[in-house]
Amino acid sequence: MEQRKIMSLGRSSLVISLPKEWIRLNELKKGDVVSLDVKYDRSLSVFPSLEKKREEQRTTLTIDPNEKDRIIARKMIACYLNGYSSIRLVSAGIFSVSQQKAIRDIARTLYMRITESDAKQVYVETLAEESKPQIESSISRMHTISSSMCQDIFTALKNRDISMAKTVVTLDDDVDHFSFFLLRLLRNAAVDSALANQLTIDPVDCLDYQTLVHRIEEVADKAVYIANNLIMLEGRQEKISKTILDRIYTAGINTLTTYDKAVNALLAKDITNCDEIIEFQTQIEEFDQEIASLSFAEEKDAQILCALDRIRDSIKRVAGCAAEIAEITIDQSYKLSRAQNEYRM
Repeated sequence: MEQRKIMSLGRSSLVISLPKEWIRLNELKKGDVVSLDVKYDRSLSVFPSLEKKREEQRTTLTIDPNEKDRIIARKMIACYLNGYSSIRLVSAGIFSVSQQKAIRDIARTLYMRITESDAKQVYVETLAEESKPQIESSISRMHTISSSMCQDIFTALKNRDISMAKTVVTLDDDVDHFSFFLLRLLRNAAVDSALANQLTIDPVDCLDYQTLVHRIEEVADKAVYIANNLIMLEGRQEKISKTILDRIYTAGINTLTTYDKAVNALLAKDITNCDEIIEFQTQIEEFDQEIASLSFAEEKDAQILCALDRIRDSIKRVAGCAAEIAEITIDQSYKLSRAQNEYRM
């Protein structure tokens, strides 16, 4: 820990100098503004100006004419998650129709806009303002969509409603929007103390929230997976027996209730029901075995049995996500506060 001597400036002001290395790392100069945060343990934190840190970051991606669409999309996602506000994609030849479509599709998913475009280059910029959002409210909205997707797909299964199943598939894009935005925000906050301070989160919060976002996204993906299996069976004109569908519906709704409890517990920072949420995995495993036995007794078609296996596995995975979220809640409840961490350092 570096020590600095308090000096007098004028008749009433006391000052300390800032470390030269800290000034260099944050690219500060005479006349720049820094932010001060007085902690409840009487310590003082100094942060570089948020406006200074929010300068636009630009990058250029050179794309090979034969480069696959998914690789282009993944590179754009990586640039977005690492805080670049502007991405210029330049083709070594000319963009194919497929490449242009891939760029436009991922730009929409990332809430980016195309500001320049021709046969050889595309320029995209982010529309999101990172310094203003509330992380927990965004997570809550993301969870609400994923929860409604699960509710709808279990209802669609019970009623063999293919239209509702197709609607569930389309909602996955909305969850992806929130996921990419939150992951970008959390990655930036993990390395930007000014942004982390504004959002009132610690580095360990970034890790926990990142896991939470991934689990919520996974729940939405499982809802889509179940929907696709239902749509596939309908396309083959194959139907699951009503007895099995009723059992699956019950298992699904119980799992969804547990998932909702897990997310709400984390947002409320309440560990009261966390043990119950974690233990639910054992219950759903037992219920899953009952459904499996019933499936093999009533269904003989291989396609239906395979679809049922995938649906059952998806429900178990949602229960697993709920348990992981409950574990994060418990971990969060015992973490050191910011002040405690600073005091220990």
